[in-house]
Amino acid sequence: MLKVGEIIQTVKGIVETKIDIVKSEVQDEFIGMMSRFILLTLIGSMSFIVLLFLSLSLAFYLSQFTKLPFMGFFLVGLIYLLIVIVLILTRDSTRFHGKIQEALRGFIFSKFKKNRNDDE
Repeated sequence: MLKVGEIIQTVKGIVETKIDIVKSEVQDEFIGMMSRFILLTLIGSMSFIVLLFLSLSLAFYLSQFTKLPFMGFFLVGLIYLLIVIVLILTRDSTRFHGKIQEALRGFIFSKFKKNRNDDE
């Protein structure tokens, strides 16, 4: 016959093992999310640098095209002003917010979604 003390020890062992497994899974998820966040930050930074150089190139090209040194930079500034106005007008759009949120969720939490779909 099993003794009560042995049963308690077995249950304790099972609970401790389950806790260790959950801790490991949480750490893996956190590390995965942080690595994707860092990658997203690097992609954003590099995209900003690319946009900066493309903007300068377009400004210099338009300056040569218009034969006025300031006009290229003025036109590029107007292009960005139009983009800002469009963004301001769409800031309350739930459809626009939904698309951005879904894209970020898909990128940052992609591993979590895969694991959840595999479990089902």
